Amino acid sequence: MTEQLSLSQARLLALAGQGLTKSTKPTSVLDTIDTMGVLQIDSVNVFERAHYMPLYSRLGAYDKSELDNLHGGKHPALLEYWAHEASFIRTEDYPLFNFRMEYNQRGSRSRWETWAKENREFLEWIKNEIRTRGPLASSDFEHERAARKGSWWGWSDVKHALEYMFMYGELVSGGREGFNRLYALPEQVLSAKIRNKIEDPIEARKKLLLRAAKSHGVGTAADLADYYRMTGPLAKKLLHELVEQKKLLITHVEGWKEQAFILPETQIPKEKPLGTTLLSPFDPLVWYRPRTERLWDFHYRIEIYTPEPKRIYGYYSLPILWHGQIAGRIDLKNDRQNQQLLVQSAWHEPNIDPTALAKDLGKHLTQTAKWQGSQGIQLKKKGNLSAALSNVL
Repeated sequence: MTEQLSLSQARLLALAGQGLTKSTKPTSVLDTIDTMGVLQIDSVNVFERAHYMPLYSRLGAYDKSELDNLHGGKHPALLEYWAHEASFIRTEDYPLFNFRMEYNQRGSRSRWETWAKENREFLEWIKNEIRTRGPLASSDFEHERAARKGSWWGWSDVKHALEYMFMYGELVSGGREGFNRLYALPEQVLSAKIRNKIEDPIEARKKLLLRAAKSHGVGTAADLADYYRMTGPLAKKLLHELVEQKKLLITHVEGWKEQAFILPETQIPKEKPLGTTLLSPFDPLVWYRPRTERLWDFHYRIEIYTPEPKRIYGYYSLPILWHGQIAGRIDLKNDRQNQQLLVQSAWHEPNIDPTALAKDLGKHLTQTAKWQGSQGIQLKKKGNLSAALSNVL
């Protein structure tokens, strides 16, 4: 592997690492999650929930039940944990995050620690309910402390207790009902082999950094640390240890101020990237915004928390990946009641031919509407791509 990469080569490596080139395109939901390493979960459902979208971006119109059937029950293939944010991971990877549970128990969340110490009897009551009744959602508990409050993000004491024990590994995810997480005792879900597996905390972090390097293709210390939410200074130290162990190489990317890291066996793809697809705001290709700007010169923010008069691109705009470029963004809404896919706005980036982009995007939106069960597409004429898009829709 060369010690110097052009920006176009770095882009190809990023796409290949994420399964977005012809030779690395995954063939199933599980294959996709193996490629990405982690699948972030988010509650926003204005178009489609975040954990379904990266799979669609890589597989096309897959059956969402394929993902649903992989988590929940005894010995599931996938488990939830705070791997990036709340995310699905391979169940056998759960012990790799023991360091995070141990780190939390050492007081990184002192407010939670104090609360739990004062409420240990209450926590034991919750665990006994789960032991007796099986995996439960927070709404399944009948207790005077189950009422929502104004503090702790509006959580009830029951929800607070469940999340505390989920973070620390006293409870694990037992699947979901709708979008509600079920909480289970580890022995109700995990095999003894996984429950008893001990991972050295430093070696576990190194394994995860190597996985981040594989999924990113090439990345700075900050990029790789962010992938599994590690602290920057420690991650940087471990990355240089991996270089000394010849498990990583240092390289330099055109225009990047920081040095980058790459796996020794990495090869620059020779084939072209996949054509046109939409990306979730929480897709690993774009979730770390500084990297997105470095790679694609694409300044991207979702505007959910921006007051409507101050929004530029829309409530929940999705990046458009087009022949290896992030060529624009589109604000979609799924009007499920009327079975319509609503294009609230559509934008192209500078130096992008709107006619050519609109032609390919129109075909993709037609496929997307069918995948969502929509009978038609309605377009608002907002954004510099909307006129060209209206011509093809």
